[in-house]
Amino acid sequence: MTIGIIANKTKPNVFEVVSALIGKLISRDLDFIISSSLYDRKNLIRQRIGKSKFADDEKVCKRSDIILSIGGDGTMLATAFKAHKYDKPVMGINLGKLGFLAEANINQMDVFIDDIKKGRYKIENRMVIESDCCGHKIEKLFAINDIVIDKGGWPKMIDITIKVDDDYVTTFAADGLIVATPTGSTGYSISTGGPIVSPKTDVITLAPISPHSLTMRPLVLPGKQTITVKTESLHREIHVNCDGQRVFAFPPPLELKIKKCDRPLKLVHTSITNYFETLRKKLLWGIDLRKNSLNNQD
Repeated sequence: MTIGIIANKTKPNVFEVVSALIGKLISRDLDFIISSSLYDRKNLIRQRIGKSKFADDEKVCKRSDIILSIGGDGTMLATAFKAHKYDKPVMGINLGKLGFLAEANINQMDVFIDDIKKGRYKIENRMVIESDCCGHKIEKLFAINDIVIDKGGWPKMIDITIKVDDDYVTTFAADGLIVATPTGSTGYSISTGGPIVSPKTDVITLAPISPHSLTMRPLVLPGKQTITVKTESLHREIHVNCDGQRVFAFPPPLELKIKKCDRPLKLVHTSITNYFETLRKKLLWGIDLRKNSLNNQD
């Protein structure tokens, strides 16, 4: 088995963390390949291994059986986008703040490495959505969390029309629209009042951003349906961003056709945690903060 390592080199102590990880992989006779972005000046990593162990991210994804993404949620999404292209499973190691998508923290290295070594893990499929930008010569867009259509630098709202398959749904004015997967339901979507959706469900959610209507609420749709979003604006461009990573600007009017991708993202799931434990610990979901407040007063 070959472990791929991609990390956010802007994170504090990342080279020390990766160096420690490499030592543990070597001690367990696990092969590995590392992103060339981690070819560090401090020599913390290079002193352990040869130059042949470094490669660009594309080759890391091609040659790995499992890819470890070290950083925050942004790093995980960027790594997952590359890994999805080659149908390779990814595991997130949190070195950021929230780290909601991460499977483990850096202080759990020994546990997750042993789980991988002994095969004590599962591959969990997560929905990926794709979009065709009608009338524009651009490759298909892909997102693991969400595709967001927004007004860009325009101070006023834009007009958005939604169709599901061939059925007209509604037209409304808003700052934008979030089209999210179950994985992305706990991202940008939740901040606009969107629902928390279990990643095991096959649905797509639509969450308006600051709609100019008290009755415009998030909508949950079956994953098999195609969503057409038509957007009008008096501004010169409309923005579309995928996972908050890849941003595109289009002249209005813009029409997107969004649907579930045939190939899911593969995430590595070990014995360390489960989805609902993550909801409680990292989003404080269902936790009554008043109890802690009362205990502190006592």
